[in-house]
Amino acid sequence: MASQVAEASRYVTVGSTRLEYQWHGPAPADAPTIVFLHEGLGAISRWRDFPAALCARLGCGGLVYNRHGYGGSDPLRDPLLPSFMHGEALDVLPRLLGTFEIRAPILFGHSDGGSIALIHAASNHSVRALVLEAPHVFVEPVTVTSIAAVRDVYGSSDLRDRLARHHGENVDALFDFWTRVWLSDEFRGWNIESVLPSVTCPTLVIQGRDDEYGTLKQVDAIRNGMAGPVETLVLDACGHSPHLDQREAVEAAAAGFLQRAETLAAPGQAGGS
Repeated sequence: MASQVAEASRYVTVGSTRLEYQWHGPAPADAPTIVFLHEGLGAISRWRDFPAALCARLGCGGLVYNRHGYGGSDPLRDPLLPSFMHGEALDVLPRLLGTFEIRAPILFGHSDGGSIALIHAASNHSVRALVLEAPHVFVEPVTVTSIAAVRDVYGSSDLRDRLARHHGENVDALFDFWTRVWLSDEFRGWNIESVLPSVTCPTLVIQGRDDEYGTLKQVDAIRNGMAGPVETLVLDACGHSPHLDQREAVEAAAAGFLQRAETLAAPGQAGGS
């Protein structure tokens, strides 16, 4: 790979799927890399400038990408399966990391992205650390109720237009497939608590008290189930997107945690890179 990658959106092919990505800061050979995993209806653009700011603050590289069906990545042709997060964590993400030669990532996951980060870290102990915003480890009634409410107003509000700013022509298929799988009877029993004892890296869990898609039960399950050390940050006046609702607090907490966890040594010095 080139030693520097531009911050403009680029594309990489994983398997037969073209994925949109952005890179911030130094290459993996020169510094640790934070990989940002977006939420269920998120995108590169939904992170705004948060990844660039956090990476600059820490001197890290940053990979931000749109999963299949999101943003400028290839559109989904088939509905999502209930195992879609496992597929991303155990198949797509390892190949993406291999393409960029990221051998010991820091994973920063939001919502579904946090769940994907946990599943990946349970199977790959080279992960340096996890920062998880509003992750899910099981399905709560509040999550189902809120997603159903969003589905019901999709066509009668400005929600479609707002999501289309991030997903363009992908928006209708993405919204249909994502809401359909989360609201399916088959998905009600989805639960990844069994992987938590295999996660050994330092982890920071960030949760808003006003999150309409999850409660502190998720935080408690992660804290009680993980093998590695866990820090938690619960924020008042904060919903499902802490990096947007409480930007300064989240950036400071993530930076301080990663510094305390000693994850920021150069690749040749620590972390197995």
